[in-house]
Amino acid sequence: MTSLSASLVRGALTSPFKRAGRPDAALPPDRPTRPAAPVAPGPLAAYGRICGFAESGPLPLTYPHVLAFPLTMRLMTGRTFPLPVLGLVHTWIEITPHRAVQPSEPLELAVYADGLTPHRRGTEVTMVTEARVDGEPVWESRSGYLSRHATTDAAASPLTASAPDAVGDLPAVAEWRLPGDLGRRYGSISGDRNPIHLHPLTARLFGFPRAIAHGMWTAARCLAESATGEAPELSSVRVEFKAPVLLPATVTYAADAADHTFALRGAKGRVHLVGTVARTA
Repeated sequence: MTSLSASLVRGALTSPFKRAGRPDAALPPDRPTRPAAPVAPGPLAAYGRICGFAESGPLPLTYPHVLAFPLTMRLMTGRTFPLPVLGLVHTWIEITPHRAVQPSEPLELAVYADGLTPHRRGTEVTMVTEARVDGEPVWESRSGYLSRHATTDAAASPLTASAPDAVGDLPAVAEWRLPGDLGRRYGSISGDRNPIHLHPLTARLFGFPRAIAHGMWTAARCLAESATGEAPELSSVRVEFKAPVLLPATVTYAADAADHTFALRGAKGRVHLVGTVARTA
């Protein structure tokens, strides 16, 4: 947490001097790593409680992303990273588990930046996270983070082409009431204290009327509800964050088990998140 706090301070100091809008900018070649170590039970239990995962069993499908977040922040707040980290919005994530991981297994983590892409609302960077046990790849993810800025490229893609077309028709499964301090609570557990999640005032500095829920909390909560993380036949999950969840909020989790799709809807049917689950034959 000390290194993560240092990264957050560094990000706050360097962000004003970075300019977004250069998809051809060079990305740092660094691959920050965390040596192999078992998972601390206390933080894991707190994460499970706030996201709704089971108290025992394999690691939640989304947890390696949280464990690697300090490495991601170290890379994104470095001087050679081209985008300002403050205000970055998580737009999508693809998770590929190669096998179930037990909390007692020593997990080695690594992250790197894999490319910049024009987005209709700015510039998006793809970040890759890898987890290994005794040198064996056991889990990996790819994530998109958007730096919002004015753009004249009307043809730039929001990278949501694979989203289901009829998520509004998915049957409702559960309704959740999200408190106004959810961003602060999840941030204290995950370490992701991006100002857009913490308070209405700091969120307004980046164009949001109120604090917004973490995309990774919404994704984790949906996966916990569906118990997807416990499915041995799971091959990958893709989640796309369509619209921010302004806190406090009441949202509806909807899913079609046969079609392997799910969504998170808000007031008046607004779609906040869509997901697809791929399974082995």
